[in-house]
Amino acid sequence: MEPQGEKPGEADRVRVTPQLLKARSGEFALESILLLKLRGLGLADLGCLGECLGLEWLDLSGNELTQLGPLASLHQLTVLNVANNRLTGLEPLAACENLQSLNAAGNLLASPGQLQCLAGLRGLEYLRLRDPLARLSNPLCASPSYWAVVRELLPGLKVIDGERVTGRGSEFYQLCRDLDSSLHPSSSPGPRATEAQPWVEPGYWESWPTRSSSILEEACRQFQDTLQECHDLDRQANDSLAQAQQALSPAVTTSSFVF
Repeated sequence: MEPQGEKPGEADRVRVTPQLLKARSGEFALESILLLKLRGLGLADLGCLGECLGLEWLDLSGNELTQLGPLASLHQLTVLNVANNRLTGLEPLAACENLQSLNAAGNLLASPGQLQCLAGLRGLEYLRLRDPLARLSNPLCASPSYWAVVRELLPGLKVIDGERVTGRGSEFYQLCRDLDSSLHPSSSPGPRATEAQPWVEPGYWESWPTRSSSILEEACRQFQDTLQECHDLDRQANDSLAQAQQALSPAVTTSSFVF
């Protein structure tokens, strides 16, 4: 017989509790928790997580979550990782007005309409719905127009799936995408491919006047700029991690706060 007041299966659901939050953060008061790593704990219920009103950084990846209801009260949240769960919607995040970075790769988001709730987040700049290295994606990413639709729906984004779409270095990523598209033949129905032709025109290998390498030089310059920006971000991240580690030690050892 199921305990009174419990639905079948609820007893087996791993739930966020005050004891769990205090043990993982080292804080006595839930309102004092700023950073929280709850990765891979088999969580299916966020429980009292919404009481961590000061939370700014949260990692919930690798769990069994199907909804994010309690996160609607986390107005200070800036970085959220919910990758590799079972989410079919992100609606509660519409209330997280300070959200800047969201990783939702590896869930069950099936249509761009399920991202509409993020349109009001003015500070959202980084969004990941697909992670090829981790083999994580969402059903909506299979659409050929996925990239364009997301950019139109969320024009404030600077980085989508790890690739910069606006600002310095975005042209380099666009060049890479164009090259990748040209190397992969389209799978859409249409006339059969014509017979193979020579790669170059007759006389191509004959001596030609020196061509301008300005395009190549510009691509190299953009690559170097992007690489330098990555180095700067890495240095800033290391400084932030060192400060967080100093603030949290010895109660908590922050081995990694990287998505």
